[in-house]
Amino acid sequence: MSRPETPLLDRIAGPSDLKAFSDHDLSRIADELRAEVISAVSETGGHLGSSLGVVELAVAIHAVFNTPVDKLVWDVGHQCYPHKILTGRRDRIRTLRQRDGLSGFTKRAESEFDPFGAAHSSTSISAALGFAVARDMGQPTGDAIAVIGDGSISAGMAYEALNNAGHEKRRLFVILNDNEMSIAPPVGAMSAYLSGLYANTPLHRMAEGFEAALPGPFRDGARRARQLVTGLPGGQGTLFEELGFTYIGPIDGHDMDQLLAVLRAARARADGPVLIHACTVKGKGYSFAESSADKYHGVAKFDVVSGTQKKAKSNAPSYTSVFGKTLTDEASRDPRVVAVTAAMPSGTGLNIMADRFPARVFDVGIAEQHAVTFAAAMAAGGLKPFCAIYSTFLQRGYDQVVHDVALQNLPVRFAIDRAGLVGADGPTHAGAFDIGYMASLPNMVVMAAADEAELVHMVATAAHYDEGPIAFRYPRGEGTGVEMPERGQPIEIGKGRIVQEGDAVAILSFGAHLSECLKAAEELAARGLSTTVADARFAKPLDTALIGQLAKQHRALITVEQGARGGFGAQVLHHLADKGALDRGLRIRTMTLPDRFIDQASPADMYAEAKLTASDIAATALEALGVVPAAFGEARA
Repeated sequence: MSRPETPLLDRIAGPSDLKAFSDHDLSRIADELRAEVISAVSETGGHLGSSLGVVELAVAIHAVFNTPVDKLVWDVGHQCYPHKILTGRRDRIRTLRQRDGLSGFTKRAESEFDPFGAAHSSTSISAALGFAVARDMGQPTGDAIAVIGDGSISAGMAYEALNNAGHEKRRLFVILNDNEMSIAPPVGAMSAYLSGLYANTPLHRMAEGFEAALPGPFRDGARRARQLVTGLPGGQGTLFEELGFTYIGPIDGHDMDQLLAVLRAARARADGPVLIHACTVKGKGYSFAESSADKYHGVAKFDVVSGTQKKAKSNAPSYTSVFGKTLTDEASRDPRVVAVTAAMPSGTGLNIMADRFPARVFDVGIAEQHAVTFAAAMAAGGLKPFCAIYSTFLQRGYDQVVHDVALQNLPVRFAIDRAGLVGADGPTHAGAFDIGYMASLPNMVVMAAADEAELVHMVATAAHYDEGPIAFRYPRGEGTGVEMPERGQPIEIGKGRIVQEGDAVAILSFGAHLSECLKAAEELAARGLSTTVADARFAKPLDTALIGQLAKQHRALITVEQGARGGFGAQVLHHLADKGALDRGLRIRTMTLPDRFIDQASPADMYAEAKLTASDIAATALEALGVVPAAFGEARA
């Protein structure tokens, strides 16, 4: 596929080069940049719609401000592809989200133009305020600019930062990238008039001047947009101005003349915190993205001409879809089953239940803390809430899991998606820590599904368990292709299962690495070593009878999990130590993710780097048995 011609973009090695171009040429650069983003993401996949929505913003910000001295913080960072192209990474943009390639998010280690890494939402204003304080305390830091979306700014952390920033009254720029509110963009003479208005009007009068200059219907729409944001009479939104911000907008985030005029005026005159309200279109400039329901938020590789995504055919259902369908089935038989998600209805599979039982599915927005406490109170009220949140996103609501759920022993069901390593999204989305942080809590039951059929049974188990909180984890992607049950059956709490029996070594798997453990057993069998493979199912409560049997009847015991140290293996070691089993020379090894973050690659490559492949498991078993001596001081994962 031929790549777009980009004669102006070809002349840009870094943001400083933008300052040599006229405003008209900057508009042309934005057009070329958009074509380059579409071309690159068609080859790599990634977050396309959000990146297309900020092309003009990225060009204008870098043309007006002086990055990297000025600190530009992109909230979430999934919309940063145009920014990366403009900041010296164009030659690597087609390595996006691949092994040894560019991260799909902002990342400090990658470029000085990424002053603050992100992949989770609503952190940008806090970070920008931190940079502003560093500047005011004499550090070599310029202005701080946060670009935050209308979804991210709805989260509690963003409000906390806005409140603090307004109180501090430091010079700071927050650009609200609003792709939900649409306004009619002024064109031609009107746009030129407004540009003059911004150049000559005091900062705090810009918004009123903008509205007054518009024709009647457009003026009403702009006023409504402003009211939604500022909370002025008739509005229903946040009181940014009451918090101490100077508000400018709403402006058309795709009109380069408006953007440049506003940013230049704000930069020249601001003496405190400023909020610039820019209305954009997600997927702007690519018709297939603009017309798609999800605006091509996250796409596989695709054909630019037809928009057709090149998704590999699945041989098995995804874990996420299995969860969604199974929960919907449970909900059809029990009207007390309800579900909560934090802005990820399709990502968690709850859209399936929402289609059938819309009144029983609650999307609370990017608000994991609220989601957990909300679910806790529903449980206290007699409902059966399933709180479906990705492993890394649930970290944001951990205090509520501890204080509002576990301490009160409320039966909230935590469906933890994206457990383990997740591939292209990299370490920011890798569910490494939930086993440890959930299993350490009193009253909590912690399960992990070995395959998609086990997930069906675990959903049924959670639905029938009312004695306290219960969590079950499962990975991203498709299952293993096992035969699926017609209906889930509750599993006895704290009971694992033997999958295959042997007598030399026992491999005790917790979660979706069971298939690798079975492959490891085949490798050991080829060396004449008979292997027992067991599926623990529970990290808490442990199946202590099963563990005792495996320890007593085998020469070595290996635990395997898709999580960090301090998780399932640690629970097993605590139990065996307490029972004195380690006093008798038991040969045991715990295989976990290593004590470091693993950069993006395919899940298979990431697990290979973590030394958690079938061959690694087999090698660990051989070393434990003394068949292959370990090097002195060698520590296995």
